[in-house]
Amino acid sequence: MPNILIADDHDLVLDTIAAYLETVDGFTVFTATNVQDAMEKMRGLDAIDLLILDYNMPGMNGLNGLEQARKAFPAVKVALMSGVASREVATSAMANGAHGFIPKSLTAASMVNAIQFVLSGERYFPFDFGSNEENSKPNSAFSDLSDREMQTLEQLSIGLSNKEIARKLGVQEVTIKLHVKNVFAKLGVSNRTQAALLAKENQLF
Repeated sequence: MPNILIADDHDLVLDTIAAYLETVDGFTVFTATNVQDAMEKMRGLDAIDLLILDYNMPGMNGLNGLEQARKAFPAVKVALMSGVASREVATSAMANGAHGFIPKSLTAASMVNAIQFVLSGERYFPFDFGSNEENSKPNSAFSDLSDREMQTLEQLSIGLSNKEIARKLGVQEVTIKLHVKNVFAKLGVSNRTQAALLAKENQLF
């Protein structure tokens, strides 16, 4: 059962997110109102799987709060959450060890997906975050896929292996491996989970 600690100095936002996440099966949620509060609670809890830090709250001082948390609890996954941070800040956070960047503009369902993504061991960063072409970029990327590549993406999105996809589409596994490689390159992703998440966020299937 994953334990999540969310730190945010806006009580309404904090309570709303925590209340929603507590309705998700398997999540146990703790809250803090600033970086110091989060650090103290982390030391008093047996195990936190994911710490989510709001970018704009007391104690963060830019990305110093993130660095502090990463050094104090190296085994804990740490994600940055914000409604105001720029793409540059988000990218810098990822480069400095954040396991994810979660915009507050995400829908509740997408936030849960992002958290589950990070808990699974992946790094989460919204593909269209901060873009002026939010709606056109993903669609343009998908339009570059061939019919067979789109079929491959659909099958890997439901969790099928290359061997299973090859059997279902009636082709050789080596052919599917090539399609998967092309899908990754065209969508700008590095693994199957990211490809599936991108397809899901764009309601492709």
